[in-house]
Amino acid sequence: MSTTLIAPGLRSSGPTHWQTWLERRVSGSIRVTQRDWNDPHLPEWSARVRREIAHATGPIFIAAHSFGALAAVQAASDHAERIAGALLVAPADPETFGVAEFLPVKPLAFPVVVVASRNDPWMAIDKARRWADLWRADFVDLGEAGHINAEAGFGPWPEGLALLERLRRAAEFRSAAERLAALDLSQSRPLQRHWLARRRQALRGSQPLDHRDIVGAAALLRAAGWTVGAPVVPGCGTR
Repeated sequence: MSTTLIAPGLRSSGPTHWQTWLERRVSGSIRVTQRDWNDPHLPEWSARVRREIAHATGPIFIAAHSFGALAAVQAASDHAERIAGALLVAPADPETFGVAEFLPVKPLAFPVVVVASRNDPWMAIDKARRWADLWRADFVDLGEAGHINAEAGFGPWPEGLALLERLRRAAEFRSAAERLAALDLSQSRPLQRHWLARRRQALRGSQPLDHRDIVGAAALLRAAGWTVGAPVVPGCGTR
């Protein structure tokens, strides 16, 4: 079973906030709590997220808001192998809090969706897009949606739940693809070993390559991620 970490921003998320609504609807949700919701101290806040990541079971998804998104990104980037996806809504401007230098500036190793607003008082949309580009995240422009919180009218938020579900489906697809790739690789190993041995002999001039060599080379290329068509054997047509 997966875990969904709810990471609120300053002053937490009250009973009418979309994060509270989401928490009640997603099984396996855990709210990240902070010692002082009015003190945006990035090392302490991200440490709380790390603690929950360490205690969580199964694939971990994150639904973060405002300053909580900054804490979540910093913590999750250190435990990328545990994170299945992150939904970062209305992230606060790191420069406002003097923490930009402590955030990752390279693609994150897990799927990310950044949701931003054109009139968010905590982050200009061009800056939000720039951070999304750095993290190689999908970017969602909600238009003039304020800070995407309860005060801006975001209590029940089915679209946010749909975005989280999209991350969940992507993680399931990725897991299935990895299992299939592992199966294909295990089945291709005999051909790969045969091809490598034959290739070494051919390079030494002891014997020529044959059809099995071509098949083995194709298997190696597929295992490396290349798209390879069926080999053509002279005089035999396509096989």
